[in-house]
Amino acid sequence: MFIAFSTENWKRSQEEVGAIMKLLKFYLLDFFNWSDENIKINVLGRIAELPKDLKDQIHKIEEKTKNNTGLVLNICFNYGGRDEIVTATKNIVQKVLDGELKIEDINEKLFSNYLYTANQPDPDLLIRTSGEERISNFLPWQISYSEFVFTDKFWPEYNEQEFLNSIQIYQKRTRRFGGNK
Repeated sequence: MFIAFSTENWKRSQEEVGAIMKLLKFYLLDFFNWSDENIKINVLGRIAELPKDLKDQIHKIEEKTKNNTGLVLNICFNYGGRDEIVTATKNIVQKVLDGELKIEDINEKLFSNYLYTANQPDPDLLIRTSGEERISNFLPWQISYSEFVFTDKFWPEYNEQEFLNSIQIYQKRTRRFGGNK
């Protein structure tokens, strides 16, 4: 799972936003060829707010790969973690108001099912490139027990060897999930 464009990125210049949109269209075309690799591609975020041509392209790639059973690649586009939590909360509240849910029904599992990542496991590992040591509003609910690895490499420089180094660091960790073990 990776973030390609956050809800906050709309605050950038029109030129920069346009360039990012163009890049996404290019990469989505490339991902379209991945369907032969048995990779399922999901695009998560506020997709309805994107330009029609981009929404259509996203729908095509998700439709073409929906039955693939190998690796699942989640691309977060027009995504913000706080926004995701607020949207999930609003949807749950509406279900309560409509009488479809009771307050007593609300728990972590139910809440998770209203997030963009519903029915998917939480990430075990978050790799943050570019020397930044913050999550930047990325999956705040889902990464509550994830392990973090930070690297100074920027995305284009972050290669297979860097990835293997990150995995080795992760493998040396003892996961406690809030406990003492």
